[in-house]
Amino acid sequence: MGDLFAEQLQALRARSLHRTLREIGSAQGSIVDLVGKRLINFSSNDYLGLANDPRLRDAATAAISEFGVGAGASRLISGTQSPHLQLESALAKWKGTQAALCFSSGYAAAVGTLPALVGKSDVVLLDKLSHASLIDGAKLSGATLRVFPHNHLGKLESHLEWAKREHPNARVVVVTESVFSMDGDRVPLRELIELKKRFRALLLLDEAHALGVIGPNGRGLAAEEALNEDVDVQMGTLSKALGVSGGYICGSRSLVEWLINRARSFIYSTASPPVLAAAARAAVEFLASPEGEDRRLQLWKRIELMRRNLPQDRQSTLREKPRPASAIFPWIVGDEQGAIDLSRALQAEGFLVPAVRYPTVAKGSARLRITVTAAHEEAQIMALTDALRRLSPAT
Repeated sequence: MGDLFAEQLQALRARSLHRTLREIGSAQGSIVDLVGKRLINFSSNDYLGLANDPRLRDAATAAISEFGVGAGASRLISGTQSPHLQLESALAKWKGTQAALCFSSGYAAAVGTLPALVGKSDVVLLDKLSHASLIDGAKLSGATLRVFPHNHLGKLESHLEWAKREHPNARVVVVTESVFSMDGDRVPLRELIELKKRFRALLLLDEAHALGVIGPNGRGLAAEEALNEDVDVQMGTLSKALGVSGGYICGSRSLVEWLINRARSFIYSTASPPVLAAAARAAVEFLASPEGEDRRLQLWKRIELMRRNLPQDRQSTLREKPRPASAIFPWIVGDEQGAIDLSRALQAEGFLVPAVRYPTVAKGSARLRITVTAAHEEAQIMALTDALRRLSPAT
């Protein structure tokens, strides 16, 4: 058996698809310690620099003193502690929904929620570039799964017509993201909602990479476009702009009550540590404050600086848009080994920008995924863009 794995690993190496872990010997931030070498970090989803923020650390310390470390059991047995309920109340208020429910991770939220929403007699229509957790949740549900090309509303309409014709009694759920994690672009939300309303479908919108970045006080794309009430299931994570760990679902009280009773990843998992809930609540309260909004606007200044200074001949999509869509900048290389080589060259110059390859992205579209945070200094962004100009192979 050991030899079998060795052969499979060698096959990955031959295709430049082998991965290894990086040891970070410091807190998350714009600079990290990678095994004794300090690097400017352009790989983190800690968009607002909250992962090591004193507010969150103080909230976590206070929660440990009162509640300890572990939750002891699942939420339905004895693991629901006051910080969990306080966080869910804060999330619902902030997001403008009736209720919220937290999971141990964003992945757990997806694979627990979708099978609770639909079953074998139902239909899920999924954007092709949706996160792996949403794909896995849709498959686990047993529902008929149809995938539409990325942001292709014409094909989605065709799928909705097919579902209405071939599965007239089915519950139909459209699944997509507000900001897509590898390309950084947005869903055409208003047009998609018009479609789902016309066909009486439900919409699950994953706001993971929009939360804290887009919309008033970082409440997401649905809030920015004043479409909050038209999204049936709002999903997100606590682990990106909120700087902690975990996932959540926001929606109606009946939806949340149903998930408490039917979402297997919620029912059969030990509750996340109360310390994480307390820290996440502190992050939500910060974002809802004027100071939090100032931090978000600072992030957008950094995003715009990156957009203006990235070599435009390699980023044609940036030229076509008056402003960037998110804090994510894909630097497409194409070849898997080429992406690895560029990442290593940047690391040698003091930057952490990992290569992203298949199966995370399609074959032949390997890239560097550059993420900007509010904690980045202008000089750090300018230094990275200069290095990319010098190190990137000519097209």
